[in-house]
Amino acid sequence: MQKSSSEPRLFRPEALKPPRQFAAPALPVKQALWLEIGAGVGMHALACAAANPQVQLYAIERTAEKYHKFEQRFQAQPLPNLQPIHADAVPWLVHALPPACLERVFILYPNPEPKNAAQRWLNRPFFAFLLSRIRDHGQIQLASNIPAYIQEARTQADQHWQLQVEQRLVSGEGRTHFEVKYLARGEPCSELVLIKPAAYKTPFDEYVAGRV
Repeated sequence: MQKSSSEPRLFRPEALKPPRQFAAPALPVKQALWLEIGAGVGMHALACAAANPQVQLYAIERTAEKYHKFEQRFQAQPLPNLQPIHADAVPWLVHALPPACLERVFILYPNPEPKNAAQRWLNRPFFAFLLSRIRDHGQIQLASNIPAYIQEARTQADQHWQLQVEQRLVSGEGRTHFEVKYLARGEPCSELVLIKPAAYKTPFDEYVAGRV
C-alpha cells in the first residue's frame, strides 16, 4: 500500500473491543471464505451461498431489524455454508479474521454517506485493514446506483490503494432488494471489482487480535 498526500489517519485495531456476545468463528479449512458486509435482510447472501456450495460465506449485518429478517429467512432456508452474523463489521473483522483469509468480499449498495465522505468505505483508514484480510488476487465487489460514488471509489482504488480495478454495469433481476428496486426504476447500477495484487503490503499484514 503506497502512501499519498491524502493519506488518512492510521487505523488502530488494538483500540477496538470485540462486539457484544462475540464468538470467534471456526474458519473453514478446505472451503474458500467469502464475506458480505451489510447483508441487509439476506437476499443476496442466501442466493449466493445456495449457488456456491463450495465456499463458506459469512454475511454480516449491523441493523437489528434487518438482521432479524435475515435470520428468519435463514431459518426457513438453512444452508450449511452460510453464517449470518449480527455485528458491526469493523470490530468483528478485527477480532474474527486472521490475515489473508478472504477470497472475496461483497459490499453491495452501501450507505453513500452524502454528508460525511470520510465514512465511505474506500476513504476510511479501516480499508487498509480489510485489504490485509484478503488473499493475493482476492477481490472486493462494490456496487452502487450512484455514479459519483462509483467514480470516487474507482479513483481511490486506483490512485490511493493501487488496486486492479474492473468496472461493469449490473443487469438481471437484482441480487439485493435495493438492486431490484433500482433496476426496476431504470437506474444505472454499476459494480467495481477491486483485485488485490500479489505481494501487496499493508501495515496490518501480521496483525492478529489478542496476540501479545
